Amino acid sequence: MRPVFRVIATVVALGLSSCGAASQSLKPIPSSRAASPAATPTEPVSSPTATPASPANIVDAASLAIELAGVEQAIRIPDTATEEYVVLGQRQQQAYHLLAAHRDWVGAVLGSIPAPLRAVVQDNLSAAQQIDDLNGARTTLPHWRIIDPPTSDVLLSYYRESQQSSGVQWQYLAAINLIETNMGRIQGLSSAGAQGPMQFMPATWASYGRGDVNNPRDAVLAAGRYLHAHGAPQNMTGAIYAYNPSWLYVRAVQLYAKQMFDDPHAFLGYYNWQVYVQTTKGEVLLPEGFTG
Repeated sequence: MRPVFRVIATVVALGLSSCGAASQSLKPIPSSRAASPAATPTEPVSSPTATPASPANIVDAASLAIELAGVEQAIRIPDTATEEYVVLGQRQQQAYHLLAAHRDWVGAVLGSIPAPLRAVVQDNLSAAQQIDDLNGARTTLPHWRIIDPPTSDVLLSYYRESQQSSGVQWQYLAAINLIETNMGRIQGLSSAGAQGPMQFMPATWASYGRGDVNNPRDAVLAAGRYLHAHGAPQNMTGAIYAYNPSWLYVRAVQLYAKQMFDDPHAFLGYYNWQVYVQTTKGEVLLPEGFTG
């Protein structure tokens, strides 16, 4: 595997001249587990931890802008090795968390980001803010189990199958899956009682679901049926609002989907995002294996 920091350093040195040149087809992407080098098996870390410290080289708005620009462009380079997306996605996520924590840096960061990537950074930051405002801060950790999701190429096949049957473009399904359960990493009930990787209420599943609400394929296909029944694909705004009646939610789905419409490789970064929760004591990482 090529070291990711070398990819990013090369991108920054080139002045991000290849923005927009990424291919619009996706390579199969291994899961984060499959991407790791072979090693003696170890017990997974399953205890929640405070948000990992930012890289030592990120000390101000200028250095964060370099990190964000490099990561976002590396994600969009067609020949980026598939296994590198594991690290790229996690660095991308941490960079946005850091930017959200330093609101006073936002103007300077956006001003330093190369123009072709400025809207990408703005949209990802805005989407995260919508979800944070929607969810608020928890006083206790959720009663969830964090699991390894299906591989990203398998998930993509489910989204595309649902698109074929419902007309709902796969980018919207991926965005909903990301927001609801981090692509299926979260297993457990929502505060309202919704369940499964696409978070269906029991009555809604009874109307639109077939099979097992916790089965990723069954859930994605049901999401397509539900969205189609509520106006998709012609009226995606209304369909998404029916899925979750919050304009914060609608906007976040649209912003994440837009990134994947603009460049499907954005999906590869999002797929590797980990599970964080906002608590009244700060942000907490729930690693794979966590059980609350």
